[in-house]
Amino acid sequence: MRRARWRSRTKPVVVGVDGSEDSVRAAAWAVAEVGHRSAPLRLVIVNDDPARADYAEKAVQKAAAKCRAQAPHLNIDAEAVSGHPVEELLRRSAEAQLVVLGKRGQGGFTDALLGGVSSAVATHASCPVVVVRKGVPTTVGPVVAGVDGSESSLAALRFAFEEAAGRAAELVVMQVWREEGLLAVPLPPFDRAKVQREIERALAEQTAFLREEFPKVRTREVAQRGHPVSALADAGRDAQLLVVGHRGRGGFDGLYLGSVAAGVLHHAPCPVAVVRSAEAAVS
Repeated sequence: MRRARWRSRTKPVVVGVDGSEDSVRAAAWAVAEVGHRSAPLRLVIVNDDPARADYAEKAVQKAAAKCRAQAPHLNIDAEAVSGHPVEELLRRSAEAQLVVLGKRGQGGFTDALLGGVSSAVATHASCPVVVVRKGVPTTVGPVVAGVDGSESSLAALRFAFEEAAGRAAELVVMQVWREEGLLAVPLPPFDRAKVQREIERALAEQTAFLREEFPKVRTREVAQRGHPVSALADAGRDAQLLVVGHRGRGGFDGLYLGSVAAGVLHHAPCPVAVVRSAEAAVS
């Protein structure tokens, strides 16, 4: 697997803010994140209306002040820039190790970081993107990774191991399959059990080399029959982070396409990280 350009720890964590409480909450989540990454934090608000320039500057500085109060010794930059939110955040993702966004902005820029923009950035960025939903994210519980054997899900799996290691958290690796993704007709019980065993075997193979690389990460593997979005969102109820890949086209084709990543972004109750493979990120 090609080494992704975003893995450089010297690159910043970029937070897109919009003046809303949700985006400030995302910035607070990012403060904790850069703590175990030892990375600089950069807050940016993208203003597409010159008449709101003064508000934009005040909003980003207010968010930065809250972050500095949370971590006084952290290196934090804040800036207001002109442009289209999606285009600007995607451009910045090429020079970041992580982009963090709120899910439902309701501040002065009510259109800036709504779900559609968050999803667009998450599924097209050059680096991993974390979308922080409403509510206070938990700092306990496992990191959950959804995989399917594709290149993108393998990149997501490595990211999940890194996150679990940095948080000293358990890692739950899930491969969720459904018959609609494999065949046009339901499987009889015997064949269903056979497919289940094959997926369990494939799941163990996917995690084996990363278990060796991250021996201190407690890892649990779950192969589960069901709908991927529903199962992963349910697993996210007790998780501090849910990690998914985007544009998966692995051995079980159809299990982990972009619609699953988009569905998890919409339904998961915890912060969601979307990770693209190195090949997808440059396409």
